[in-house]
Amino acid sequence: MTGRTPEDEPVAASPPPGEGPRRSGLRDPQRAVRGLGAGTLGLEALVLLLAIQPIRVVGGDLGGAAIAAVAALAVAAIVLAGMMRRPWAWHAGTALQGLLMLAGLLHWSLFALGVIFALVWAYALHVRRVILG
Repeated sequence: MTGRTPEDEPVAASPPPGEGPRRSGLRDPQRAVRGLGAGTLGLEALVLLLAIQPIRVVGGDLGGAAIAAVAALAVAAIVLAGMMRRPWAWHAGTALQGLLMLAGLLHWSLFALGVIFALVWAYALHVRRVILG
């Protein structure tokens, strides 16, 4: 016991009204958020490319058109990951999640991956909103 009371504890100062949003503590919040978006899309591309063979072998009918669609979605995710500096890239990433769920019409497992990555993308958008305001 140190004999200190809760009143002795320092209180975190909040910014004065009208001084702007609360700082995140990051040196470059824009860069951190871009890295989160790019990392999410890069991971999605990797998972899509690695999922082709198991889906084809175990899942049954994954034809040439479905494989081409998965490869195209992976390439789009890689391109968007490199373009995260552009504000529209976040909207395009959201559309990409919808397209992946739509690819579920080709194979059910693509819909499952679409739902998983849509949830991950929603979390990334939430973190972006919290950090950047």
